[in-house]
Amino acid sequence: MASAKVGDDVFSEDPTVNELQEHVAGLLGKEAALFVPSGTMANQIALAAQTSRGDEILLDEDAHILNYESGAPAMLSGLQLRTLRGENGHLTPKLIHAAARSGGMSHYAPQTLVEIENTHNRSGGTAYTLEESVRICDTAREHNMRIHLDGARLWNAAVYLGASESEIAAYCDSVSVCFSKGLGAPVGSALAGSKDFIECAHRYRKAFGGGMRQAGVIAAGALHAVKHHRARLFEDHENARKLADRLRESKYLKLSDEIQTNIIIVYLVNTCLSAQEAVDLCAKEGVLFFAEGPTRFRLVTHLDFPATAVDRAADVVLKTINR
Repeated sequence: MASAKVGDDVFSEDPTVNELQEHVAGLLGKEAALFVPSGTMANQIALAAQTSRGDEILLDEDAHILNYESGAPAMLSGLQLRTLRGENGHLTPKLIHAAARSGGMSHYAPQTLVEIENTHNRSGGTAYTLEESVRICDTAREHNMRIHLDGARLWNAAVYLGASESEIAAYCDSVSVCFSKGLGAPVGSALAGSKDFIECAHRYRKAFGGGMRQAGVIAAGALHAVKHHRARLFEDHENARKLADRLRESKYLKLSDEIQTNIIIVYLVNTCLSAQEAVDLCAKEGVLFFAEGPTRFRLVTHLDFPATAVDRAADVVLKTINR
């Protein structure tokens, strides 16, 4: 990062940013890509560039865009979100057919976009299969809607499915990816799609405050991560499965039957201990994770969580829960 070649990225003159964008576009099978500071910005640019104010977007009720992006679709783009109750975070053709409105009646908000998330954060890192993705995209297009893929953890989905990133993103009009989660880069995400789409997205990046100057310094970290850290993601998945197996030893914890990728959703049962209390107690022992409700918390394995840490983390959590 310290030795990165830099230029003015606002004018597309940063060679390291340009290399990153070209590399990511190639991986995703898209014509072009745009480097942005965060996944939230990538998603919000994608929505703004493919809709008009007052449009309606269909998405799962547990989508990151709805729950963790500060109301940005309404705040920034004047968009309405129509939530659907998916299956483990996954939309289905049946749900989209049922929610789609026919005709051009002025009573209705135009439905212009379907958003899917792969892997799905709040559902425990579950991955859409390629077959699911194709059916969703085909159904959306039957109703003249575009598809945006929130692929913050697309790299994990590719490893789990044994598929390429381009296969997963092939049928989507736009796709966002993150460099700072499983890949371990300090900062950054990217948005990919057609050349015309990215040209439009470039303007929205500037409007949303994401124009960067000598951004090659941070793009270099992202470029290293995407070139060198994708192949090791299976280690995170294996560590998550091992950690989940240990946590199942407690009668006070309930987990999903299958851990697909690197996220473990845990529910407290038959205990007066709250999720936040568990988080706070474990933090004192050096094990950090996140409460998502009164009885639910989330653990995520990653680049800086080696296999040797599995038993240590499990011992701390179990001691805390079983006290």
